Amino acid sequence: MSDATRDIEALIELMARLPGLGPRSARRAVLHLIKKRGKVMAPLAQVMAEVAATARECATCGNIGTADICDICRDDRRATGEICVVEDVADLWAMERGQAFKGRYHVLGGTLSALDAVGPEELGIPKLLTRIRDTDVTEVILALNATVDGQTTAHYIAEMLEGSGVAVTSLAQGVPIGGELDYLDDGTIQAALRARKKV
Repeated sequence: MSDATRDIEALIELMARLPGLGPRSARRAVLHLIKKRGKVMAPLAQVMAEVAATARECATCGNIGTADICDICRDDRRATGEICVVEDVADLWAMERGQAFKGRYHVLGGTLSALDAVGPEELGIPKLLTRIRDTDVTEVILALNATVDGQTTAHYIAEMLEGSGVAVTSLAQGVPIGGELDYLDDGTIQAALRARKKV
């Protein structure tokens, strides 16, 4: 195997690690990129290098951006007193696609799981509670996935906020049991957000 072929195989192996791509899909994607080197591959490689150098987690909410504080947290128009708690950044982006929520977010980075030894500290739940205590938060919307771990996490946060004077709500209709926000259409997310209910 020549060095050039070895590089291509290495690229295919790396692409195959991406979610939704297996070895066969990765091979097709790499072949397409090679055929469109000038128009697709070179600009993609340049942007990927830039994102790799500049991407960071927002120090306030956990969103991904290129600054220490993301655009959502810096936007004064979004200081509505509402914080929407999501499992990961993909869920935040799904909520933003729906364009129904005008408040701010908090990304947990996962859900509580005794089997995987994931506790409140690993998720930054204490950081969430401190943020709620130190700012003018009036409502916490628990937009966690409708899975066992997601609902366990939602109940834990609701218990922690009991007696705090902050309204705790969760997404309602439209989110199927076992469903994940990132796979829902925009209309379903909008309906679920509008029909949120107290926990």
